[in-house]
Amino acid sequence: QVQLTESGGGSVQAGGSLTLSCLASGFTFSSHYMGWFRQAPGKEREFVARISSSGMHSEYADSLKGRSAISRDDSKNTVSLLIDKLGPEDTAVYYCAAGLGFGTAWARNSYNYWGQGTQVTVAS
Repeated sequence: QVQLTESGGGSVQAGGSLTLSCLASGFTFSSHYMGWFRQAPGKEREFVARISSSGMHSEYADSLKGRSAISRDDSKNTVSLLIDKLGPEDTAVYYCAAGLGFGTAWARNSYNYWGQGTQVTVAS
């Protein structure tokens, strides 16, 4: 049974940082690229970041470039996302996702598996 379980969400002050984690099970983690998406109230789910299966390549949404970092630990089947300089615009439910092959990073249909999400609320 495939499971992606996000953790690390919560309420933070603007200007702060947090690290989200996603624990994967039920599939070959090391073969999959891993991504993070987020969905704010009333908005579409949007791409945040992706890391390749090798861990050598990463991509970020323009709004997160320079203040976020995605990483993976294949020994723990975990992918993490650090976001710095948080602002109210970062308030959203953050989702972890896994995909295989050569899918487009920002396309939701490139990902086969999804977590349930973790809420991040940034107070101004």
